[in-house]
Amino acid sequence: MSAAAKVSPARKIMQDGLWTNNPIFVQVLGICSTLAVTNNLRNTLIMVLGVTFATAMGSLTLSLLKDLIPRKVRMIVQVLVLSFYVIIIDIVLRAYQPAISKQLGPYVGLIITNCILMGRAEAFAASNPPGLAFLDGIANGLGYGWVLMVIATVREFLGFGSLFGIRIMGDGFTPWTIMVMAPSAFFLVALALWIANVRKARVAAAAEKAAKGGKA
Repeated sequence: MSAAAKVSPARKIMQDGLWTNNPIFVQVLGICSTLAVTNNLRNTLIMVLGVTFATAMGSLTLSLLKDLIPRKVRMIVQVLVLSFYVIIIDIVLRAYQPAISKQLGPYVGLIITNCILMGRAEAFAASNPPGLAFLDGIANGLGYGWVLMVIATVREFLGFGSLFGIRIMGDGFTPWTIMVMAPSAFFLVALALWIANVRKARVAAAAEKAAKGGKA
């Protein structure tokens, strides 16, 4: 039995979401969020948790309902279900974290426009059992999230000299103004994509070389 055959469906889903089929590195989805919130770690974390919750619960619900939804209206139902969970996130933030809710402004409501939610609902939840759909939502949410958290760490540290609002650098530190501005997110995403693709190319080349060596 090959190594690939031994990988359980749950493990493969996690591997795909976190790295192999990462929403940002591979699917290139959810990029707009990097412009909106990644100059502040606290706001980024809230956005990541919100997207992960909405993706996981939305995928679970849609998987449970997949046999009851007529194909002609499935997109409408998907949007309705995902919007329901996004509204819950918005209400909870307004009730328990009003300051963060105010800082994020309309971006919480715009979670529904994140392509990851609809993408996983259509590509996975619509044709897989609820348990795996829920796991897929979590994996893709976390895969999207860790990339944003890395970018937010760099931007907040260099832009403000702080992490999670806690001052790290001394008074002599000169903030990098560019890191507070939206274009820096594009540069960092591009750098992350380049690093990820170079790494994947090297792994693929090594695997191909090993396969040829085995045949020889």
